[in-house]
Amino acid sequence: MAEITQEMIDIMQKQGIIAFATASKDGVPNVVPVGMLFMGGDGNVWLVDNFLNKTLANMQENPRAAFYIWHPESKDSYQIKGTVTVENSGEDYEKAVAFAHSRKETLPAKNLVKMRVEEIFYTTPGPNAGKPL
Repeated sequence: MAEITQEMIDIMQKQGIIAFATASKDGVPNVVPVGMLFMGGDGNVWLVDNFLNKTLANMQENPRAAFYIWHPESKDSYQIKGTVTVENSGEDYEKAVAFAHSRKETLPAKNLVKMRVEEIFYTTPGPNAGKPL
């Protein structure tokens, strides 16, 4: 299992909007911009589902997902892949709702998506592009 570094966490926090990708069971891809993707207290990446319609359907059919982060100054970039689970109750879900509402009280915060990071690839152009970390 790959681990997200503090540098990657800092990039995630600065980036704001992140491209999050899923695919249906038939392999039809879907990429959406997400703004509430962050490290959870359990070592997983957490994503608050406010408006993830096709994405949620895809995750229920196929629990594999990926996202991409890049640092605007250094130009370092990474592709992060893993397996997701969806929660809509419990202590972690309530933490995710509180996080969403701290940003904007009217957000629905329908689900908490937890992604167990399994692979990280360096995607900065150059000789290491596409190589796993």
